[in-house]
Amino acid sequence: MQTVDATAGFHALTVRESAEHLGTDPSGGLTASQVRDRAGRYGPNALEPPPGHGVLWRLVSQVRDPLVYVLLVAGVVTAVFGGYPDAAVIAGVVVLNAVIGYVQESRARRALDALARMVRTHATVVRDGLAARVPAEDLVPGDVLELAAGDQVPADVRIVEAHLFEVDESALTGESLPVAKTTGELPPATALADRVNTAHSGTMVTRGSARALVTATGAATQLGAVQRMVATAGPVATPLTRKLAGFSKQLSVGIVVIAVLTFAVGLVRGTGVAEMFTAAVALAVGAIPEGLPAAVSIVLAIGVVRMSRRRSVVRNLPAVETLGGTTVICTDKTGTLTLNRMTVTAVAAGGRTVDAGNLPDDPAVRECLTAGVVCNEAALSRVDGLWSAQGDPTETALVPAAERAGLDPAELRARHPRVDLVPFEPERRLMATAHAGGVGYAKGAVEEILARCDRELRADGSTGPLDAAAAHRLQREFAERGLRVLAFARFRSGEEPLAVLVDRGGWIFLGLQAMQDPPRPEVAGAIAACHSAGIAVKMITGDHAGTARAIGRAVGLADEPVVLTGAGLDELTDGELPAAAARTTVFARVSPGQKLRLVKAFQGAGHIVAMTGDGVNDAPALRRADIGVAMGRGGTDAARDAADMVLTDDDFAAIESAVEEGRGVFDNLRKFLAWTLPTNIGEGMVILAAVLLGATLPIVPVQILWINMTTAVFLGLTLAFEPKEPGLMTRPPRPPDRPLFTPALFRRVGLISLLLVVAAFAAYRWELGGGASVAQARTVAINLFVAVQIGYLFSCRSLEHPVVRAWPRGNRMLAVGIGITVGLQVLFTYLPAMNTIFHTAPIGAGAWLRILAAAVLAFAVVEADKLLWIRLRRYTAGTPGTRRRPNRR
Repeated sequence: MQTVDATAGFHALTVRESAEHLGTDPSGGLTASQVRDRAGRYGPNALEPPPGHGVLWRLVSQVRDPLVYVLLVAGVVTAVFGGYPDAAVIAGVVVLNAVIGYVQESRARRALDALARMVRTHATVVRDGLAARVPAEDLVPGDVLELAAGDQVPADVRIVEAHLFEVDESALTGESLPVAKTTGELPPATALADRVNTAHSGTMVTRGSARALVTATGAATQLGAVQRMVATAGPVATPLTRKLAGFSKQLSVGIVVIAVLTFAVGLVRGTGVAEMFTAAVALAVGAIPEGLPAAVSIVLAIGVVRMSRRRSVVRNLPAVETLGGTTVICTDKTGTLTLNRMTVTAVAAGGRTVDAGNLPDDPAVRECLTAGVVCNEAALSRVDGLWSAQGDPTETALVPAAERAGLDPAELRARHPRVDLVPFEPERRLMATAHAGGVGYAKGAVEEILARCDRELRADGSTGPLDAAAAHRLQREFAERGLRVLAFARFRSGEEPLAVLVDRGGWIFLGLQAMQDPPRPEVAGAIAACHSAGIAVKMITGDHAGTARAIGRAVGLADEPVVLTGAGLDELTDGELPAAAARTTVFARVSPGQKLRLVKAFQGAGHIVAMTGDGVNDAPALRRADIGVAMGRGGTDAARDAADMVLTDDDFAAIESAVEEGRGVFDNLRKFLAWTLPTNIGEGMVILAAVLLGATLPIVPVQILWINMTTAVFLGLTLAFEPKEPGLMTRPPRPPDRPLFTPALFRRVGLISLLLVVAAFAAYRWELGGGASVAQARTVAINLFVAVQIGYLFSCRSLEHPVVRAWPRGNRMLAVGIGITVGLQVLFTYLPAMNTIFHTAPIGAGAWLRILAAAVLAFAVVEADKLLWIRLRRYTAGTPGTRRRPNRR
């Protein structure tokens, strides 16, 4: 199937050259035979996702992960020893992880489907000299289209004729205002967002009409280029999944090696094969953290629930943790930092400039606002008791400005019925209307209006000489703030045609109205919070540099934002880009491909990148970023389906809340890992020590499974409900290259593991020496393991600080989990059926006192370790005061 390159340069060709290149007639269009021939060569005008593996294959492929291998081994071993319920739980975890992975992989396919749906429309096409409506997918290069307001552009086109023709290209380019289209050729190097003689598939016609030549269809369009980028910009593994995968590989290898060595050592010492096989399997079962994947999923799921309460819908569980480690947020401007709604922010009339939110009731301001309502083609409607306007964004902004000043737009139009109109044209750059009663109004570019005025309206309603220099000075000041400015005038209309009056002049200057797509009110605070948390915020937009700089300054990205345009980006090599990106605050006039390149550059520099956006042009970067954040209310389907998280109310400030939740989730994950690993390592070390000493196993495999399954669920998972620690958003983000298991965590795990081994062996030998049976001694050792885990659980509520700092903020699930665990241990010890299944026996009160003492001792040792390291850090901080502090206490 043949395609036409969408970058063939039609914007640089004249209309005649474009028609000759396409082999078509701009007046009569293609013939039926030409359409059939080209349909066979170019295929349908549709975006189809590339072929992929079937559903079953994609589901099965999710188990190809080292951590899943560990789970499968645990399940098989558990089933071998008769623990069928436990094996079923482990199998359920495997299935859950597979389903989550399958859903994550399916996001790309949904994103491509959303892009494909954007071209499934109808179009008016001229063929054989006749106009007809046809499905958009039947269009071929060379077709002649008739486009009008409200149409979706169904293919990439070259404009042949344009009549007040404007197109909303924000979804594709990020340009916040509709673009007025013309027919003249442009320089070959013109950027996509500046090609005013072309229109592109998926954009919307907001005004006027046009005739155009189809230059590209389907995959060859700019929308097709975005589709290819989405398809190839595969998601990167999150930091958590990467670190867990590395840990899983190391754990798997370590368990196998130690189990084999244990088996070999036992054989050398003369122990029987069957007995050593049991010991090796017991070691493996003890060392495998069966509850880890389930705990990770549950901790992340709790984070998802908490985020949903703060208006953030997470579509990918690991994204919760990724947010907490974000170091750079790349945000779109239009619809993300701004409201995506043009709004009048200032009015200059009667010799003064006033804020649009506090307009005075004087004749000059009132007349300037009146001109904005009556010299206006926006349609009015009443919504929830307020006047609303539909039409060109610039014109619709003028209506609520008048309403805020106490004027009734409908009453103004009724009082000034229109009798004639000169519409806005690019050549004249103004619009004029004549009304009953001999009055006329005009609005347009400042220089065009001022050129026709010789007087201006004063605040008291009188007229005086025009101060054109002051008006031009105000225009420059507004422009420096990124505002779009319209000028307004009044004149006397009579029997002469309005077109004659427009060119004659002698008007009265009424004033200026400055407008912009304003920043969201809550964004500045959210960006300040991100900065205090050590997170860099970069604006990446397709809008003009001046507008982007002004918005960046208004929302607090920087006092004087450093701006780099898309053209400047293209001049940088891949080696130069990371340094330039680091010092740049605002990237303007950026294409979808350049957004994707920027995300890759930040990632290549070691950053964890969050990308926000709402348009089709954002989809590739959203897909590639470590976490993509889409706007739920105003965003496109393509952006939402490519993202990991959706903000339900399009509020950028919700990202700050999500980052805070993400940091809390990661803290709780670390707490769970710090708590659970000593148990697994301690169990393995107990078995290993018994083999090396030639002693009877203090704990057998089925008892190890009991400990792992009950404590992981009823004790460890209570840490998932821990509240966030104070100061969470004032500390810098954790370095992306910091390992999941830091030296401090290894030290803590080693300390508790050693305590468990020594305490379990000592208790086991003590009980045997006191005349207890092997079953009773093992029961004491098992209960001691669980009791130490309970004591250590309290310490894990805060890994860095003494636990008394964590106690005031309660965790009700902690008491529930401990209560259930204690109850299960009582049943495990005294219920005859449990004694039979798990080879346990009832124990006396003295044994329970020794078990309780071991738990208290473990808690005290860990708390003393925290205090010791806190003082050591203070001592080595380098200040004389902190060095003397340990000697005073």
